[in-house]
Amino acid sequence: MSYCVFMHRSDSIYDDSPAERYQFPKQYVGRAEGSIEDWVVYLEPTKVAGTRGYFAIARVEQIIPDPKAPEMFLALIEPGSYLDFARPVPFSDADGPIERGLLNEQGKLSGRAQAAVRPISPQDFNSIIERGLDDHEPLLPRAGAPEPVTGFEEGQTTYIFEQQRDRVELLTSRVVRDRVFRKIVLRAYSERCAVSGLRLINGGGRAEVDAAHIRPVQANGPDVVNNGLALSGTAHWMFDRGLISLGDDLEILISRQVNDVDGIRAFINRTGFAFAPDRVGDRPHPHFLAWHRENCFKS
Repeated sequence: MSYCVFMHRSDSIYDDSPAERYQFPKQYVGRAEGSIEDWVVYLEPTKVAGTRGYFAIARVEQIIPDPKAPEMFLALIEPGSYLDFARPVPFSDADGPIERGLLNEQGKLSGRAQAAVRPISPQDFNSIIERGLDDHEPLLPRAGAPEPVTGFEEGQTTYIFEQQRDRVELLTSRVVRDRVFRKIVLRAYSERCAVSGLRLINGGGRAEVDAAHIRPVQANGPDVVNNGLALSGTAHWMFDRGLISLGDDLEILISRQVNDVDGIRAFINRTGFAFAPDRVGDRPHPHFLAWHRENCFKS
């Protein structure tokens, strides 16, 4: 088993859904197989405008031939393992590429940097993980919520391989994942409720808005930003109970079982459509919206 880098772009021609599967050509099978039952880090190419660089990690469950595309393969992602970074990591900094293993003997960037699937050394993987989980300005939990698990806020310590593996395993903690998910969703929505449009900040400088899963964790909903909505407490309650939902065009749908339709219409923003993140790749994915309409919404 070994760590790998999977290169992905939001406008990819491949049948990718990073939290569920990663499609790649046959030529990369040998490299990808090393990641089975281990972790991969996702990288958005530098040629993408506004690239996030290294933006997430996930664990590969198995690799299979793509039944729909000859000569193509799928890396199936272990459910619940995908997690966006609290702080995306650029491909390079003032010292050069974060993946030091991409440098050749002359200290120049080698052709390996163009490979869509490639192994990555534990040292480089550790460096990316440490930066991606660096959260010096965390969004605090609501009053009365469990204290966040500590361990990501240390200084710039160099971790040995075994310690870093322990830190990655900690990402299975629901408390840790909820904390990071809240940060990335609220950041995408500028801490504004997608349904009401209100951006309320309390006396402590905290946003009074929740990060809601569109497809819940209990139903194998992943911790990916396009499975999230920033919602006020009231909107979150209505969404979870199927009293409101969203169309693929983000039209706010109101259930016929609501006993105060006029009250809800007064609550939602005047356009009748949910506010969306500026970044297209962060917007609610139709796949998750359809699941909510089919399984939660009381039409």
